[in-house]
Amino acid sequence: MPQPITVRKVPLLHVSDASALATLIDDGDLDADRVLAVIGKTEGNGGVNDYTRILADRAFREVLVAKGTRSPAQVGQVPIVWSGGTDGVLSPHATVFASLDPATLADAERTDEPRLSVGVAMSEVLLPEDIGRTAMITKVAAAVREAMAQAGIADAGDVHYVQTKTPLLTIHTIRDAKSRGKSVWTEHTHESMDLSNGCTALGVALALGEIAMPTDADVMHDRSLYSSVASCSSGVELDRAQVVVVGNARGVGGRFRIGHSVMRDALDQDGIWAAIRDAGLDLPDRPHRSDLDGRLVNAFLKCEVSADGMVAGRRNAMLDDSDVHWHRQIKACVGGVAAAVTGDPAVFVSVSAAHQGPDGGGPVAAIVDLGAEPTGYRPPRQ
Repeated sequence: MPQPITVRKVPLLHVSDASALATLIDDGDLDADRVLAVIGKTEGNGGVNDYTRILADRAFREVLVAKGTRSPAQVGQVPIVWSGGTDGVLSPHATVFASLDPATLADAERTDEPRLSVGVAMSEVLLPEDIGRTAMITKVAAAVREAMAQAGIADAGDVHYVQTKTPLLTIHTIRDAKSRGKSVWTEHTHESMDLSNGCTALGVALALGEIAMPTDADVMHDRSLYSSVASCSSGVELDRAQVVVVGNARGVGGRFRIGHSVMRDALDQDGIWAAIRDAGLDLPDRPHRSDLDGRLVNAFLKCEVSADGMVAGRRNAMLDDSDVHWHRQIKACVGGVAAAVTGDPAVFVSVSAAHQGPDGGGPVAAIVDLGAEPTGYRPPRQ
C-alpha cells in the first residue's frame, strides 16, 4: 500500500531559488528523502533555449542532496518537471509532493475515503526518431501504467492528473538521427515542442483507455483524440519521459484529494471550478475565490489556441501575430483567468496542449487540503 502524501506549494524568489523548499524541510514539514516529485513554473521564455528550467532543477536537487541522505544519483531520479514561462500575472513557483510516515503523523492516518496518491516512473529512452511517432506513444503508455501501479491505482478513472516531461528535438539530436540513417518528424525545433507534448498526451490517453491505439498519421492531426488528464511539457534536459501520475486511492490516508475537469475554451472559468468541486470541496452555485479559504493547494492547467482563431464566437489575432508567438499570448490569457478564479497568481499554466483536452481548451486538475488547518494560499485582504 502506498504511503500518504503531503503537497506544498512554494514560491521562487529568483530563477535558481530553492530557499522555500529548504525551509519546509528545516521546519519538519517535509522530509528531503521522502520527496517524490516536483512540478513548477520558471520565469524563462518557455522555448527550446529556456535554461531557467535547468537552473531551477539544479537548485532543487542540490537542496534535496544537502538536506537528505540520498546520493546525487538517487536524487537525480526524482522527477522534477519545470514548465518555462510565467507570462502575464503568472508567478514562479513549485509544487512539492512527498510521502508521509503514517505511524508518526496523526493527519496521515489510513482512511477508506479517497485520498491523494502519487506514482512516478521513467520511460525507456526516447530516440529523436521516436518523437511524434507510435514508438513514443507506446513507451510513454508503459511508463504511465508503471506509475499507476506504484500509486496503488488500479482504475484509470481514479487518475486525475498525469504530468510528463519529455525531450524535444534539437539540432544535435536531429543530426544524431540522420547519422544513423533515421528520419525525424520535423526539423523545426520549436515545432517539436508541440509535437513532443501532443504525442506524449496520446500515450497517456492510451494507457488510461481514453483512446484506442492511434497511428502515426493521427499525431497532431486528429484533434478529436485527446486525454482529459494529461499535462505534457518538453525540454532539452532529458532523453526519456518523466511521468508523474496523481490520483485518488482508498486506504492511503492523508488530508489531500485531487479532481479534474476540462476548460472548453480559454475563458471557461466553470471548467476550473468543476475541477475544484471534483476534488471534494463543497462550493456554492456561484463560487468566489473567498470560498476556497486556503483549501486549494494548486490548480494545474494546459492551454492551446483554438485552431479556428476564435474564442466565444469572436475572432482573435494570436495565430497571425508575427511579433509575439501565440504560446506566450494564450498562456498569459489563461493564466489571468485562472488567477482570477483562484485568487493566486502562482497557478501552474502550461501551453502547447495538443491532444490535451478539446481544441482551444485544456485539462484542469485541482488539489485540495481537507485538513482541519488547510495549508493552501490565502491572498492578502484588499
